[in-house]
Amino acid sequence: MTTESQQRTAATDESGAPASERRPRQRRNAPRVVELPSTLSVKRLSELTGISSIDTIKQLMRNGIMASMNQIIDYEIGALVASAFGVRTRPEQETGESGSTATETVATVDPDKLVHRPPVVTILGHVDHGKTTLLDTIRRSRVALGEVGQITQHIGAYQVEYNGQKITFLDTPGHEAFTAIRARGASVTDIAILVVAADDGVMPQTVEALDHAKAAEVPIIVAINKMDRPDSDPDRVKRQLGEQGLVFEDWGGDIISVPMSAVQGDGIEELLENLLLVAEIADLKADPDRNASGVVVEAKLDRNRGPLATLLVQSGTLRVGDYIVAGSCYGRVRALSNDMGKRVSEAPPAFPVELMGFSSLPEAGDPFETVPDERTARSLAESREREREDGRSAARALTLEELQTRIDSGETKELNLVIKADVQGSVEAVVASLERLNDEKARVRILHAGSGSVTDSDILLAAASDAIVIGFSTTTQQGVDRLAEREGVEIRYYDIIYHLVEDIEKALQGILEATQREVIVGHAEVRAIFSIGRRGQNIAGCMVTDGRINRNAMVRVLRRGANVFEATVSSLRHFKDEVNEMNAGFECGIGIANYNEFEEGDVLETYRMEKGRA
Repeated sequence: MTTESQQRTAATDESGAPASERRPRQRRNAPRVVELPSTLSVKRLSELTGISSIDTIKQLMRNGIMASMNQIIDYEIGALVASAFGVRTRPEQETGESGSTATETVATVDPDKLVHRPPVVTILGHVDHGKTTLLDTIRRSRVALGEVGQITQHIGAYQVEYNGQKITFLDTPGHEAFTAIRARGASVTDIAILVVAADDGVMPQTVEALDHAKAAEVPIIVAINKMDRPDSDPDRVKRQLGEQGLVFEDWGGDIISVPMSAVQGDGIEELLENLLLVAEIADLKADPDRNASGVVVEAKLDRNRGPLATLLVQSGTLRVGDYIVAGSCYGRVRALSNDMGKRVSEAPPAFPVELMGFSSLPEAGDPFETVPDERTARSLAESREREREDGRSAARALTLEELQTRIDSGETKELNLVIKADVQGSVEAVVASLERLNDEKARVRILHAGSGSVTDSDILLAAASDAIVIGFSTTTQQGVDRLAEREGVEIRYYDIIYHLVEDIEKALQGILEATQREVIVGHAEVRAIFSIGRRGQNIAGCMVTDGRINRNAMVRVLRRGANVFEATVSSLRHFKDEVNEMNAGFECGIGIANYNEFEEGDVLETYRMEKGRA
């Protein structure tokens, strides 16, 4: 028999806690499973895991990571921190209210329900070569065929009918907008028309537009415009484009060329016939019975009607009354209008339509989809907004080292590059040197090569194609470095061609080590020059135009785009006070170590060096 004392002893654990409390305590201490996204802030990690922010930061420091609350970390680091506190993790899978993942939604396609859809065409080319005139002529021909009296409004996309078949045209301002949409993950265009003036021939923007179309890997039709001009020479245009890698049908290739005059309307029918021919070969199909999905072409805020968005439906059918999500915006379709301003009740695949009903303005290039109800729409939009905020802070350049790792692992066999050099001779030398590095394991794919400084267009092309931008003996236009940082594009600068070729060769061979790379911090424009002190040291009175200027930062003096001096910021003043940092929009006085030769109009560019894998 057990005494009452023995029973009490048996009913307690080693710490003296009653047995009735043991099981709840074990449940409280049991490891939890938390889903973490691929990237998240330290603050978000703390919220999801229930670990205090202070403990989270301390654990990061123990692992050699100095991070603030708003610092973005990846899943692996978050899982490492959580495991130290007994919290189990797994990668997050994006699901809607119905429980089906986004990938399941995209992949569920019934081949028996697919029907032919109209092709989507983008017109590209050099400025003043007739892109707008061509589109206007095509649209006027539709009005002449029986739509007289309708008021055509600008909605960024238009649809015409020829021989009983529809063709959709995207009216983009240029190849930058075409690539900006592609950079956001949207593959919109089925066919690209490259317009070249027969009297001007191939111009720098023609080559740039051609490279953007090639990078998108879409069929190209060349429209040789302005054939009505007395000095037109279509054969010269073909020869010049042949030098860019296009081989025309009459030369035994597969590129279609159409001589035409957009002003007089000559060759329009032949162009439309060839568009339908290429579309037939491509066998373009979509399922009109699915929930609608597609891409936002453009958006604007109307004073009377609120947010308006031009959408291109790519699959399914969009109807009035549908709940819709585009990027981080959502709403209910209140009205749909076609490019003629007429109200329509639905929009099938490849149909451009202007939508009224969003709660806020989506961004061009945002994918859209319809969902069952408002609750799902709001939840999905909020989830994407959180991801977008995390992504903005987490955006970092895809480095040459990372591309080398992909090549080494077999994930990719191409190294995409955008080349910019100081003069055309340097461009040709760099391209020739890099093309000699190609082998069976991996090859260099040069998306675009040109002379001049690195531009916004180069960054957008690189962002859309997972490419690295190479600057050889050249600089970047103002603001380009900030765009590159935002888009996650690495720019590597070289002055010696052997170093450039050596780095690319190492990347292809899989032996490239982490290197130092340059990050632009800010720019300031010199607006006045002051002399101070007995030694006559000159101070530049400046306006910080973008980024920030730090004392002791590395700085270069740019004069008319050329680098004339490099040193460090020795003095930084705001009025009479010595300061450590000045941000964009403020005036300040800047002194540079061992330099007195300032001129008004000079640009002071500060930068820092960091590891290539950072």
